Amino acid sequence: MGTENYNRHDHYHSDTEAVGVDRNAFSGPLTVSGPLNKRTGRKSVQFYIPDGAPGSSSSSMRSNGNEDYVEITLDVRDDSVAVHSVKTAGGADVEDPELTLLAKGLEKRSSFGSSVVRNASARIRQVSEELKRLTSFSKRPVGRLDRTKSAAARALRGLKFISKNDGGAAWAALEKRFDELTADTSGLLPRSLFGECIGMNKDSKEFAGELFDALSRRRNITGDAINKAQLKEFWDQISDQSFDSRLQTFFDMVDKDADGRITEYEVREIISLSASANKLSNIQKQADEYAALIMEELDPDNRGYIMIEHLEMLLLQAPTQSVRGESRNLSQMLSQKLKTTHHGNPIRRWYEDLKYFLQDNWQRCWVIVLWIGIMAGLFTWKYIQYKNRAVYKVLGPCVCIAKGAAETLKLNMALILLPVCRNTITWLRNKTRLGVAVPFDDNLNFHKVIAMAITIGVGLYAISHLTCDFPRLIHATEEQYEPMEQFFGDQAHNYWHFVKEAEGYTGITMVVLMTIAFTLATPWLRRGKLNLPPFLKKLTGFNAFWYSHHLFVIVYVMLIVHGIKLYLTKEWYKKTTWMYLAVPITLYACERLIRAFRSSVKPVKILKVAVYPGNVLALHMSKPQGFKYKSGQYMFVNCAAVSPFEWHPFSITSAPGDDYLSVHIRTLGDWTRQLKTVFSEVCQPPRNGKSGLLRAENQEENPNFPKVLIDGPYGAPAQDYKKYDVVLLVGLGIGATPMISIVKDIVNNMKAKEEEENALEHGGAPKNKSTPTSANNFRTTRAYFYWVTREQGSFDWFKGVMNEVAEMDKNGVIEMHNYCTSVYEEGDARSALITMLQSINHAKNGVDVVSGTSVKSHFAKPNWRNVYKRIALNHSGSRIGVFYCGAPAPTKELKQLALDFSHKTSTKFDFHKENF
Repeated sequence: MGTENYNRHDHYHSDTEAVGVDRNAFSGPLTVSGPLNKRTGRKSVQFYIPDGAPGSSSSSMRSNGNEDYVEITLDVRDDSVAVHSVKTAGGADVEDPELTLLAKGLEKRSSFGSSVVRNASARIRQVSEELKRLTSFSKRPVGRLDRTKSAAARALRGLKFISKNDGGAAWAALEKRFDELTADTSGLLPRSLFGECIGMNKDSKEFAGELFDALSRRRNITGDAINKAQLKEFWDQISDQSFDSRLQTFFDMVDKDADGRITEYEVREIISLSASANKLSNIQKQADEYAALIMEELDPDNRGYIMIEHLEMLLLQAPTQSVRGESRNLSQMLSQKLKTTHHGNPIRRWYEDLKYFLQDNWQRCWVIVLWIGIMAGLFTWKYIQYKNRAVYKVLGPCVCIAKGAAETLKLNMALILLPVCRNTITWLRNKTRLGVAVPFDDNLNFHKVIAMAITIGVGLYAISHLTCDFPRLIHATEEQYEPMEQFFGDQAHNYWHFVKEAEGYTGITMVVLMTIAFTLATPWLRRGKLNLPPFLKKLTGFNAFWYSHHLFVIVYVMLIVHGIKLYLTKEWYKKTTWMYLAVPITLYACERLIRAFRSSVKPVKILKVAVYPGNVLALHMSKPQGFKYKSGQYMFVNCAAVSPFEWHPFSITSAPGDDYLSVHIRTLGDWTRQLKTVFSEVCQPPRNGKSGLLRAENQEENPNFPKVLIDGPYGAPAQDYKKYDVVLLVGLGIGATPMISIVKDIVNNMKAKEEEENALEHGGAPKNKSTPTSANNFRTTRAYFYWVTREQGSFDWFKGVMNEVAEMDKNGVIEMHNYCTSVYEEGDARSALITMLQSINHAKNGVDVVSGTSVKSHFAKPNWRNVYKRIALNHSGSRIGVFYCGAPAPTKELKQLALDFSHKTSTKFDFHKENF
């Protein structure tokens, strides 16, 4: 090893070389010289920065007249050059991260020994060139950012290689996992298991492999396995909370040839890697295009590469979206107010809980109390009636319990039909004001509660007869039985005597059929969640639930026969079963006749079919004459090519002002899978850049479209959105369908309002008279739409609607948020490049790279508490309508947050959940 000599500034020390770098006026080749300290193996380089030059910090530099110095100490070995320290000439640590990052650029590792030393000065020259480039770069408008507090805060959240969900365990836990994974590999952890060891999930295996390679390159590790000591080094680096350290690690991942520069090819590789880790197939397909975009933005001089400061600049950009009307003080006050308060007095605590419960559920409460009260009254009446009859002496209280249970069964077998009379409920909801007091949204929940009451009633009735009444009759003495002979005939000697009678076989048949129907209606079997053998799997699912429910036709026939052939009641006017059932059965029968009549009188013609990613089938059909509906409502669809008997409910995704009807159907069950298959056979790949995997349009050109019948519309919770000035619409996956109709309806009403205003100005009439709601009567002035989905392809379903809304909504009435949960949360290194790409593409082209729309997407799941908090701050004192449709999992959180904010703030949230 020797000393490199060059011909410029003469600032020397015994074991240092000094380099003067004018960051404002530097030109020409850099010349440095200085000896190597053979004892320590270190060479120190002093960079001279004139006092007051851009980027210099008076607090961290030693002033020497008008000259400041930065001393960079290098460790020069046979096979490496590493930065030992970056200090001021006075010995203090340099706090400027820019200079620290540039100093890191001096590091070089190679297996060729002395070549490293020969190239050391070349690396010094490169760093000086970067100082020059930094100076010129800082003069441009898009120059390096100052490390302000906000930028520092973003930095601390950014580029996390290990998240709390994926592997934030302490080293002890990681060491334990290492021992488990290397038990059969002689204490060496292979590259393929690195991600699992540090806690990354299986989807990030490829990303973890690239991280392994980057960390290995920095330590000159050439093999595909590491020992525990090396893993400890890796872990210390990737868990380092310093943003500069994370940035350098990420840069090393991209910079595969370790030359300190990132080329377009390397950018393309990391884009593909990040897209794969985040399941963004569309971005992966367009990696070449997006790599060129990043290079165009960050390499305007066409040097063919970008440096680490360019990545830093992009990562620390301030967010473009701001929250309107929110102040930090109000936010802090609200957070304090929302903290859970515990009353020391248990009576006071119970009182508060009861008060809130009644406030939130008073509609349900009075209905349930009335229903239970009627059942209790009927049971008591029958119990007392039979206690005063002669049979009580022989059968005792068992007959009283059986008859009391039977009376509640008559009531509930009548009531259970009413919640599924959808036309009646829709009429009551739309044409009367009963909805103020009656919770029509809970019709299916009430249906299930009544079913549970029927189960209890059947149990009491059957147990009382089989275990008490019948044994007493069989074992009664002749004297005891004599009063019973007029009711039961000859004394029975066994159970068969009762089974062969009409009362016996009708009762047994009803119990068997009801058991089958109730069992197949349970969520585990209806949704096919249980892992059953294949032959049993065929007997479950929605089809089994649907057909088994129609066994109730037989049940009701048996119930009427059973009620006529009673043992203890002979007068016809006391046989009241048919009286209970007459009105509900007639009403339900009329409902089914209306469906059959309406679907045949109102045929629909298929206008367009599209098959989208995520197994979604979109059907656009003609709107039958006189078919009027509200956004948020649903209709039943029947396709004879799949099943002539089955009708399935789907939310209407078109708006009332549209001249067509549309539904979006996700294939989740047998019927929907067959429907998609039937329509896919007549579809072709899209042309002219249209969305969808398969498309077909115009039934006249495609006469092979299957025949489709519709029935509806039917009322749903979301249709009540017009009652609120402000609405929060939340759709999970395909659950966005009713919300899309609402958003489109708001847009249509915005158009109508503009037309009415223009017409009033010019003294004419509005052109669009088909809009269902006059602008004067349209109440909603603000809407927040949150769509959360797992797959990037899902955004294709409603891409046109999103773009139309963004274009039409010039006044900012609708605030739309798309969330893609397959992408790692903001700040995770696996999504860092996607975030950068998103910012660049949206700023330049106005298109989001994830959704393909003008609406910018968010990553991971929403923080619902923050969502509610922001709305509460923006709309203090208002009543907000919250409408949710989707999987059951988030329901509890969304509902509880609505209650918490309603109780503890002046903003009231009314939560509504979609039910089918």
